[in-house]
Amino acid sequence: MVSLIRTLRNFRRAGVREWWKQMWSIGDAKYGRLVGSDQFGNRFYENLDASQEIPGRHRWVDFKQSVENASQIPPEWHSWLNHIRKDPPTEDPIVQASTPPWKTEYHENLTGTRGRYITYSTTAPKTQAWQPQVRPRGQAKREA
Repeated sequence: MVSLIRTLRNFRRAGVREWWKQMWSIGDAKYGRLVGSDQFGNRFYENLDASQEIPGRHRWVDFKQSVENASQIPPEWHSWLNHIRKDPPTEDPIVQASTPPWKTEYHENLTGTRGRYITYSTTAPKTQAWQPQVRPRGQAKREA
């Protein structure tokens, strides 16, 4: 549980709009240095003040979309958020210097959405669905 003093301090630093957005999305008021953003428009923050944040929660992401999904974070930023890398991709010389030829543009996982991957089957179905044959009412009595 966060303290009331910390929440009010971050309210004053972040402003009303940002504070309300954070309380609505993550349920906590945070304030920190903007480290950078990715191609999706997600913003990444860091607060190194030890008295302000719970240990391990001093890095966070502010998602651009309202539906948050971990696959919306590119691998470079994911490694920074999870403390695999010390420096963010915007400041890390290794990440900036290395662009392997096999690296393509990152896309989020679209499973469960309308943009999901659907395979196309080229084999014929083993069973055929029953198709009823409908005749007008008058013809059924005349034939009998």
